[in-house]
Amino acid sequence: MSTAARIRIYLTGVGGQGTLTATTLLSRTALDQGLEVTSGEIHGMAQRGGVVESTILLGGWMSPKIGHGEADLILGFEPLETLRGMTHLAAGGSVLSNTEPLPPVGVSTGREAYPEMERIRAKVEGCAAKSWFLPCRTLGLQAGSVQAGNSVLLGAACATGLLPFGPEALEAAIRTHLAPKLMDMNLRAVELGVRAVASAS
Repeated sequence: MSTAARIRIYLTGVGGQGTLTATTLLSRTALDQGLEVTSGEIHGMAQRGGVVESTILLGGWMSPKIGHGEADLILGFEPLETLRGMTHLAAGGSVLSNTEPLPPVGVSTGREAYPEMERIRAKVEGCAAKSWFLPCRTLGLQAGSVQAGNSVLLGAACATGLLPFGPEALEAAIRTHLAPKLMDMNLRAVELGVRAVASAS
């Protein structure tokens, strides 16, 4: 296994978004490409609105744990959770984040205030070597469903060149692993993610 394929990916969102489903899809994509995959879930509150965190480690890691300052790539399915997850980012790491909030429980109940997107973006850009911000929910709706926003983000990640496979591998995994009724919508979502990264670069 080439060390070039060793990468630690930290995924974060809120319950009800399908973050864990996206984690499974990306893990299967990597497995289909012959990569060694270690994946884990750290989701104490997977119900709707609760914080959901998961990890994918490519290239032969013993443990699925990603500690503070260890993630090569953060995929943030919800902007506030992207901000909270920045403690996991390694020096020289990169971030892709949704820009459209799905407020977590603390915000919904009024215990916490939601930061402005400009603050989130500034914090991420100040820490990450590279970062991309995409309106994943809007693009997901264009593809056919808000939930398809997850495939938008995954497609975007595959198009950055940061992963040891490209969007074509993700599309192949969608055709192999998703139910036929979900296939076309998610393929459209991947294409929208790829286009969004190209236009943001």
